[in-house]
This record gives sequence, C-alpha cells and structure tokens, in this order.
Amino acid sequence: MNLLERTSELQQLTRALERVRDGHGDQIVITGPLGCGKSALLEAIHARATGLRVLTAHCSALEQDFAFGVARQLLDPALSRAGRETAQRWLTGPAGLARQVFEDDAPADAAFAVQEAAVSGLTALTATIGADRPTVLLIDDLQWADHPSLQWLAGTPAGQPILLVATTRDGERGPWLDTFGRNEIRPGPLSPGAVAELVERRTGQQPDDEFVAACHAATGGNPLFLCAVLSHVTSPTAAQAPHVRELRPERLKERLVRGLAGLPLHARNYAKAVATLGDDDELAGPLAGLTEPQAGAARYTLDQAGLPTCRPAVRDAIEESMPVGEREQWQAKAVKLLHDNGRPAEQVAARLLTITTVQGRWAIDTLRQAAATALRRGAPEFAARYLRRALRDVPDDSEQRARLLVDLATAERFFDPGASVRHISYAVPLFRDVVERAAALVRIAPTALSQAPRPVRDLIDKVAADLGHDKELAYRLEARQRYLWHSDPALLADSVQRLKEIDGTTPGERELRMILLDAAMITARLPAHEVADIASTVLNQEPPHPRHIHTAIPLLIKALAAADAAHLAVPWLDQALAQATNTAEQALIRAQQSFVLMHLGKPGEAHRAAEHALDLAVLDWRGDTTTAAIGLTAVATELRDPALIAKILSSRRERDEPAAADAVYRMLAAAGDALAGEHEQALDRLLDCGRVFDAAGWRNPVLLPWGVATARLHAQLGNLPAAREAAAQAWDRAVEWGAPIGIGRALYVLGRYTPGRKGLAMLDEAVQVLHANPFERAKALLQLGARQRADGHPHAQRHLDEAHRLAVHSGAERLAQRIAKELDGNSPGMVVALTRTEFKVAGLVVRGLTNAEIADELSVTSRAVEKHLTNSFRKLGIRRRTELPAALPRAYPPSA
Repeated sequence: MNLLERTSELQQLTRALERVRDGHGDQIVITGPLGCGKSALLEAIHARATGLRVLTAHCSALEQDFAFGVARQLLDPALSRAGRETAQRWLTGPAGLARQVFEDDAPADAAFAVQEAAVSGLTALTATIGADRPTVLLIDDLQWADHPSLQWLAGTPAGQPILLVATTRDGERGPWLDTFGRNEIRPGPLSPGAVAELVERRTGQQPDDEFVAACHAATGGNPLFLCAVLSHVTSPTAAQAPHVRELRPERLKERLVRGLAGLPLHARNYAKAVATLGDDDELAGPLAGLTEPQAGAARYTLDQAGLPTCRPAVRDAIEESMPVGEREQWQAKAVKLLHDNGRPAEQVAARLLTITTVQGRWAIDTLRQAAATALRRGAPEFAARYLRRALRDVPDDSEQRARLLVDLATAERFFDPGASVRHISYAVPLFRDVVERAAALVRIAPTALSQAPRPVRDLIDKVAADLGHDKELAYRLEARQRYLWHSDPALLADSVQRLKEIDGTTPGERELRMILLDAAMITARLPAHEVADIASTVLNQEPPHPRHIHTAIPLLIKALAAADAAHLAVPWLDQALAQATNTAEQALIRAQQSFVLMHLGKPGEAHRAAEHALDLAVLDWRGDTTTAAIGLTAVATELRDPALIAKILSSRRERDEPAAADAVYRMLAAAGDALAGEHEQALDRLLDCGRVFDAAGWRNPVLLPWGVATARLHAQLGNLPAAREAAAQAWDRAVEWGAPIGIGRALYVLGRYTPGRKGLAMLDEAVQVLHANPFERAKALLQLGARQRADGHPHAQRHLDEAHRLAVHSGAERLAQRIAKELDGNSPGMVVALTRTEFKVAGLVVRGLTNAEIADELSVTSRAVEKHLTNSFRKLGIRRRTELPAALPRAYPPSA
C-alpha cells in the first residue's frame, strides 16, 4: 500500500475518524485520475478505524442496474454479523421500510412501488446502526453505484456518528456529486523525491537521478503508472532512462496488454475471467475452465508479470483489450455461471442487460424475477429495463411476449402511464383467450384512460363485447368504458339508472359503482344526499391505503366533498396518508385533503394542504391528475389566492385532455385574471368554460362554481341585471343538486346583488343554510352585516362580530382582516349604498365610457356626471376612476 506524500490526506481522514468516535458524522469524497492512490487511502482509513464498525462496498460498472446493490454490499454483512435479535431491533419503526431491500424471496406486490420508502427506510436503518455503534462506510468507485443507492447515500444522516468515505474517478463523476460529500480529498502527483523513494523500495537499489527524472516525466508522478514502468526495467540506472522516456501514461495500458499476450494461455484466460466477473472473481477459475490449483498458478504468474488482477486499472485494460465479440462471449458465459451458482436474480439480470444474444428461457425467467423484486423494492424503472431486455428474447407474436408486455405495463404505470397503456394495447391481441385479454386490460386503472387514444378505447369495447359470462371482469371493463364516456353527455345519461342496478358486493361491482357515482355527481343527475350515502357505503368497503391513488377511489372523495359530506372522508384519508411512502402518494392524498378541508370550512388547513401537494409536484405526477386538478382549482378559486393560482397553472403538464377537463384549468386562469383586474377577459373565459361544461353535461355547481364567479364579474363590470341572472341560474342548479354549501353560496351572491328586503332575506337565509360551514357562513354574515349596517339595522354589529370570530376560527386570514376593517367602519371594504343614477354612472365608467359618452348615453350634462362620480368616490372611499372596477362590487344596489 503506497502512501508516500499522503500525510495531509491521512491527517484529514484521521480527524474524520476521531470526529465519528466523538459522535459526529461526515462525508468525504476522494477523487482524482486513475492510479493516483485513492484506493490506497481507503485501505489506510480501514486499517485505522479500530473500534468502529466498518462496512465496505466496491462498485462495478456491470452492476449499475442492480437496484440497491451497493446498499446491500454495505449493510447485508452488518445485519448478518449483528445476529437475528439485533437485526430485528434495527429493522423496527421507520427502518422497517428497508426490509424488502434485503429479502429476495419476499412476495412481490406488483401494484405498489416503494423506492422512496426503501430509501427512507435505509436512511433510518443507517441512523439506527450508527447510534448503536459509530460506523464508517467505505465505498470504492462510487461513480458506478446504482441510482437508488446513491439517493440513499446522499441523504446519510449528518447528525449521527456515521462517516462516509467514497472514491470516485475523474471524468466519470455524475451530477449527483454536487449533492454528495461536504469535503473533497484530491491526492496530488508524487514529487521527484517520492518517485526516487518508491523506485528504491521496488527495486532494492538506489536510483540514478537521471532515471528518477525520466520516471517522473513519463508517469507524471502517478503511483500506478510508475509501478507499471518499474515492472519493465531491469535496473534504475541512467542507461535505462531512454527506455523509460519512450513510455507515456496513455501507452501504459498498451504495455499491460502486451505483457498479458506473452503469458501462458491459462493465465490469459484467468485474467479475462477476472476482468469479466469483477468483484465476483471467486468464480474466475470455473469461468476460465481451470481447477483451483490451476487458478492459483495463474494468479501467481500474473502477479510476477506485474499484472495483479486485484487492481481495477489492470482489469480495465484486460477487458478493453478484448474484441467486442469475445467480450460478449465471456459475459454470456459469466452470467450463466452466476445464475447456476445461485446469485440474486437482480445481480444476474444487471449483467444480462449487457448481452445482446438470445440466452434462453432461464434468462427470461431470471429477468422477470428480477423485475418483480425491483418493483417490490420501489425501483420500477429498473424493473422496466429488465423486462424490455427479456422482450428481445421472445417471438414477436407469442403469448409469452404478451405476458412480458403486461408486466412491463404494470411497472410503467408508476412513471410513464402513457407507455403503460400503449404496451397493454400491444399485449391484448397476442392472447388467444378473451379472459386473458380482459385481465390484461383491467391492469389499467380507469382514471389512467382519460388520454387513451381511440384504438385503445375500441380495443376495450371489443374485448368487453366478446367476454361472455365472466361477470367480475365484465364489471371492471364496463367501469373503464364508462369512464371514457365522461365527456359525452349522451353516454352519461343512463349512469344513474345503471348505478341503481349494481349492489357493489364484489370488487368489480364496487369499481363500477365508483365510476357511475362520479358520473351521477358531475352531471348532478342524482341528489347530493343520495350520492353521499352511496359514496360513504363504498368507501367503507375499501380499507384505507395510499395505493388508492392508482384506482377509482379518489372519485369517491371528490363526490363526498361535492355532496357536502366531506367529513366522511377525513379519517379514511388520514389513515391512507399515514401509510404513504413516496411523494406521488403524499401529493395526491394531500390534494384530496385540501379539497375536503375546503368543503369543511377550514380554508387555512386547506391552503396548507394545497401548498404541500404542489411542493410535492402533484401536477407533475404522470398519472391521471384531473381529480386533483379539480380539487386544487376549487380551493384556489375560493381562497382567491393569486400565488396559489399561479403555482397550480405553472405546475400543469402540457398534454391533450378532453375539453371539459381543460376547461377546469381555464376556469382557474379566469380567477387569476379577475384578481389581476382583467375583469372582461375573466368573464369571457368563464362564460366559455360554462359553455364547455354544459356541452359535456358537467353541471355540478359545487364542483364547478363558474356560475357564482360569473355573477361577481358581471357586478364588477357594472352590469347588475346580468349579475342577478347568473346568480339566479347558479342558485337553481344548486337547489337541484341539493348540497347546502352550493345553495348557501349562490344565495349570498344573489342576495348581495338583489335590492331591498328581498336581498336581505336571501342573505339571512344563506347564513342559516351554511350553519355547518364556518368559512362560508362567515362570508354570508359579512354580506348581511355590512348591508344591515348601511341600513342602520340594530343586528349588524352582532353579525359582523360573529363573522369575524368564524373567519379567525377557520383560519381565513384575509377574510378576517377584511371583516376587521369593516368592524372599524373606515374600510373601503364596507358595503355602501349608491343611488340608482350613481350606480349606473359608475357602471358605465367601469365599461370604459368617458364622461362625455356617459352624458350622451343618459341624456344629462357632463357636470351632472362629474357630480355623481364625485359622490360615488366619496362613498366608496376611492380617489380615481381606475379604482372603480374593484370598488363597485362593495356597493349594494338601490331598491327598485
């Protein structure tokens, strides 16, 4: 082990060892060119780590596709040496999520990927091991580590006594290094003095100065290259200097290869076997066709020739010397040998990825087994790679290919649903049995079909028509068919009748009920209380689990919230979130919780849940996000939060969607326009969205509250009759649907724009209807109290006080501030009374008319117009006409 001129590096590593002994963790990366002595430093710190737990791993380019391979190299020995009782203790609590990383034979759950859970579990396990005893993790050639292991290592707990030291080669470091290692060690080249000392150690002779200078010039002070040079000189004299000068670092590998060519056949084959196997070199003898004594003799021959196969540089040189065809032959022999010797399926599969030739049935079975293991470990991308490799070894028109495609689609649903749907559509025609075709199609969640192309839809229709008497599969296929009909009002029409025919005793029937119930809810063809009863019954039959995001269950959550029965979904979602182990699950569940909390009158909590969902990139999740989008849109619209609206819109992925689903986002954009003062643009957008929703049959006023938003915009533009008409239409639809939240919202908007006692009565009724929703009730009380205050009503103060209390209690900070200003009596938010003419003049200003144009319109003088505007400005607490669009809605209309 050459450690010449490595004093400062060793001191830094020794200090890190002392810190870990004192309970402080660290990460150190040793980096530099090939042969600079990185591995020697790693060996040195291993030797100095007395009294500490030392875990080691050697990464290999051939095993980069072995998910968690490096993690297993490091932690498997620790778990084995700890004993069963200690290992079980380590793997309790959060660390238990890492169990499946170490269990090759655990049952796979192909519907549930848990990579992030496994990473989280490994992080907790590492912390537990470190807390039990200070630990050193030593990793050689980190640049070749698999990605899941890198993800875990980058998050090694800094607050635990864990020292991570890794080597990495210059030129092969990925972007992961930016998040890795707070300290870097870069061993420098040896000085001429150190070269002289190393030459004397290796040759046993004092070298001539000219020879030392030639060695330093030829090798650049690289220890590995220097050793290679010394293996080809007879003595360190000046006479050898010309020979040394002919060598250059880039030619040393060639010299290694030429040296190998001059060795006996058994030594050459053994060297090729070691280079092929990498760290599995205990099988090098059998791979080279040698007995154990023959393998020992080959090792001795190679060492004497200066070609120690334990050196990565020597292995690399040997492997690179082989032609591509020969290299693949060695790889094919090696992978079969590893399989026959019981190596884990993933380790064998990672090597199969490097082989292009057909390997037979054993390879296909190994790749499928490795894919199942990778999927269970939470590495669906790795599973997909194995399955794509397996597909190359099966005939194009075989049922075996169909089954591999179905497995591939199952893995892809977690990261590329579009490809998942496509591969299922390729697999289905290859099955001869219609039952197998149907079973393949139901692997696709109904909600994942919203962007499915027409051929896939036709395929589902054909298989459903051919299926026959398998009722369970028939129900599940019908669920997918009907979800695809959600944008067609003609096909939605019989959803209620069909819903009444299904009792939901089997999983297939329950899935179909969810789809039918969603159709009945979104079209408002079934009263809200009936929707709530059915949704609650079905939800109670499904155990809470985060994997529900890949099913139709989110449609039940949406239905309960829209039916004003959101409270029934709260415990179910809480339990599901508690089990969630990756960001996709957490994000979509938090989006559902946001929608539920908003409909429970808890805007503060709803806002936090929505922000959390977006921070977790919910709308970048590659599955169906229409349900999440509708929920978040409703929350952002009701909160009138420009930042949240912008965040949702910017998070949206570009893709083709049905017109009604796209209109959900455009409705949110209209809310942003309105908050930015672009009232006419917002109104045009909303009216267009309303036409799209009506054309699709989507009429639910709670889920899609475009009607009341339209009424507000008409009022802001000074068109009070249109505002009342829009609010009345929204109220009619709300009454038809029957959810109190919808009725109350429409009532207080309609009452706000209806003059006289009739408007006051509507506001009072809205307050009563919204008794169970503190946020909506506070808004209704604000309108009622402000209107009463303007009329001098004795109950105004009490209503405003109650509104403020409810707003504070529900976490509605902006509303609470607005009510507080109203209570002060000096806020521009106070509702004031304008005369009929003042209101009309102000409305014409909002529409963009000049004073002269208004005078012509009303047949009055410009001076009269100015007088009316002056009075209006004073009453509304504004100073210029540009403030009118925002201020006019705060005026209540004059009595007719």
